[in-house]
Amino acid sequence: MVTDESSCNSYDYGDAAYWDARYVQDAEMGNFDWYQRYSDLRPFVRMYMPSYSSRVLMVGCGNALMSEDMVKDGYKDIVNIDISFVVIDMMRRKCKYIPQLKYMQMDVRDMSFFPDESFDSIIDKGTLDSLMCGSDARISAPRMLGEVSRLLKPGGIYMMITYGDPNIRMPHLNRPAYNWQIVLYVIPRPGFEKTNGSSSVMRSPLEPVPFTEEGLIPPNFVMDDPDSHFIYVCKKMDESELSSLSPYSLNDNLS
Repeated sequence: MVTDESSCNSYDYGDAAYWDARYVQDAEMGNFDWYQRYSDLRPFVRMYMPSYSSRVLMVGCGNALMSEDMVKDGYKDIVNIDISFVVIDMMRRKCKYIPQLKYMQMDVRDMSFFPDESFDSIIDKGTLDSLMCGSDARISAPRMLGEVSRLLKPGGIYMMITYGDPNIRMPHLNRPAYNWQIVLYVIPRPGFEKTNGSSSVMRSPLEPVPFTEEGLIPPNFVMDDPDSHFIYVCKKMDESELSSLSPYSLNDNLS
C-alpha cells in the first residue's frame, strides 16, 4: 500500500506521546490551523454540509480554530476528537462556554465509543496525513478510514483536506467497502498569488478536478499553485446509488 514516506521526517505523527509533548511545548504559541483556514474552506463546507443542524465530527482537531469558526457560522453540533489528552484538556477549558462544541480524547483508529452511522459529516484536516507518516501507516490508514465509513450515515460526507495527491490518496479512499463517491478539488495555499509574468486566469477552486479511468489527475491538468492542497469529498452511498455509478464518477452532483 502507498504511504507518504518520501514526505515525512523521523517523527511518529501517529503516536499520542509525540502530540502531547508538542502541545505542551507550543502551549504559548496559540491556535494553529493546518493547511487552510475556515474562511477558505467555508464554500466547500456550506456546499456539502448545508444544514446547520448536521452532526459533525472533527477528527484530529488539535487546537485549530475551525470548529469555533463553524459555530460562529451557525453550526450547532460539532464533536471534536484528538489522540492528545493535553490538547483536548486545553480545548475543553477554552471552549467550556460554547455548548455547540464537545471535546473528547480518542484515537481515530478506534472510535468504537460511537455507534454506527452516528454522524452526518466528518472533517479531516491533516489527520490521515499524520497517520500516513507514522511507523505503522499500512495498518493505521485503513483502520481510520474504516471507522470513518462506519460512523457516516448513508448520504453522509467525509471531507478530507490534505497535501496528498490522488497517486497517494486514491488507493486508500477508493475501496469498495467504504461505499464512497469521491469528488476532488484543488485549492491553493493561503496567500498564494500568481507570478506577474503569468497570463493565464486562475481556475475556481470550486470547480471539481476530473479523474482519469485510473482515478488520477489527467496529465495535462496544471495546478495554479504547484504546492496546492487537495480536498477529497467522499459521499457514503447506499446500495441503489452504488449500482448506478462508475468507480471514479466525478460528473454526478453530490446531493
